[in-house]
Amino acid sequence: MPQLHPVCKVGEIPLGESIVVTLNKKEVAVFHDDGKFYAIDDMCPHAGASLSGGHVENGTVTCPWHAWCFRLTDGARINSPKVKTACYSVEIIGDVLHVAVPDKPE
Repeated sequence: MPQLHPVCKVGEIPLGESIVVTLNKKEVAVFHDDGKFYAIDDMCPHAGASLSGGHVENGTVTCPWHAWCFRLTDGARINSPKVKTACYSVEIIGDVLHVAVPDKPE
């Protein structure tokens, strides 16, 4: 069962930026795009690049190594939706962002 983990205050991630947090031994990238927050695994499933270093725009992040684009809403690759990275729900409680990740790493 996923647990909510506080990661930062809402104002700490500028629009179009991201942070990386370690939750239950997983590196999770938390993105701020168009006034919403999203969380996906930080590692690109293609070659292992840090997705948090990619360009964020229109609900997607572009991997900085090979330009693969992933939707922030579900972690699916734009041109090949069967390729995915894990996606986690984000909740705002007060002014703090919380990310729900499984109790145990997969």
